[in-house]
Amino acid sequence: MIWNSIPFMTTVDVLIIAVTVYAIWRCQLIGPSKRPSAPKIGLRWIALGLLAVCLFYFADLASMYVMPVATSMQEAMELMGTLHRNLSWLVVLFAMIAISIGFIELRRTQVELSEKNELLADLSSKLAKFLPPQLYNSIFTGTHATRVAAKRKKLTIFFSDIANFTDTTDRLESEELTNLLNQYLTEMSKIAVRYGATIDKYMGDGIMGFFGDPASRGSKEDAIACVKMAIAMQRQMRELQLNWLDLGSEKPFQLRIGVNTGFCTVGNFGSEDRMDYTIIGNEVNLAARLQSHAELGGILVAHETSSLIKDTILTEEEEPVCVKGFAHLVRVYRVVGIYDELEQDGRIIREERDGFRLLVDLTKGDQASAIAAVENVLARLKG
Repeated sequence: MIWNSIPFMTTVDVLIIAVTVYAIWRCQLIGPSKRPSAPKIGLRWIALGLLAVCLFYFADLASMYVMPVATSMQEAMELMGTLHRNLSWLVVLFAMIAISIGFIELRRTQVELSEKNELLADLSSKLAKFLPPQLYNSIFTGTHATRVAAKRKKLTIFFSDIANFTDTTDRLESEELTNLLNQYLTEMSKIAVRYGATIDKYMGDGIMGFFGDPASRGSKEDAIACVKMAIAMQRQMRELQLNWLDLGSEKPFQLRIGVNTGFCTVGNFGSEDRMDYTIIGNEVNLAARLQSHAELGGILVAHETSSLIKDTILTEEEEPVCVKGFAHLVRVYRVVGIYDELEQDGRIIREERDGFRLLVDLTKGDQASAIAAVENVLARLKG
């Protein structure tokens, strides 16, 4: 019979041993795991079951060539048949039990890992509420170093503050003040996230943020995004004021905003045990000072910011201001609005071509003067 053929049995034994060894090696069931989270207990039970099968067939292979040396081939074949009948079922049973235990351990480990992953996901979602989205993403993707370090970078800095906050809050109960302040901060934060700002911190009724780190779209685009965000915040603030008036508030909050662009030091400050991701420098201080000089409901920007946004946003230069901490007068500009929106509202007429730019502010002077000025330019062009 074919089962009594030594070459055939040798081939079957070698094939079973080879497949088992390959499975153990390929699945890294023995030796140090390259995957720190590998469920080693379950894998080792599976390895034990496979090794039992491997050793049995290795012994079977050895007996086919060792026993015939000590006895006749017929006696050797009978002994091998007896061993197969009496031991094969025991080996198979042990292997099945070991492998089953291994798979049970793997399943238990899988459930534990799933529970831990859910816990970590819940923890990370809670942690995200305490960090700017850009910083949160850069930390979890591994692009932000978690050590004390800083760098110089050109940023656009934003400061906002509620004018006369103390006088207004003296008339409010603490619960009412808390609700108003949380509503205000929530709405402003949504706008900041929408425009891509990195919110540095909340300072009572004030907000400090910046554009340009961890991610930057370029100095010009960062400045434009920052001022557009400020405009959106003032617009949202006017809607909140109407709501607060309807709720009986006598003096709704009014917002002042200052924006500046310049080189700052940005990074992790503090100790190795506790760090704060923030920015420092004279440009940061200037943005805070500009906020205090802005008019109620207004936005005041520094000269460099105005230069960066001039093609998109209309500004008007104000009288230079004396700012605490700066020896020289600072040139400042009041933000009027976004050109496209002003044009849609009929407040300006704007035309641009190569070598030609026309801007007429219909809110200032009279139309007759504007027409006369345009006709004068036409006459000079034709002459």
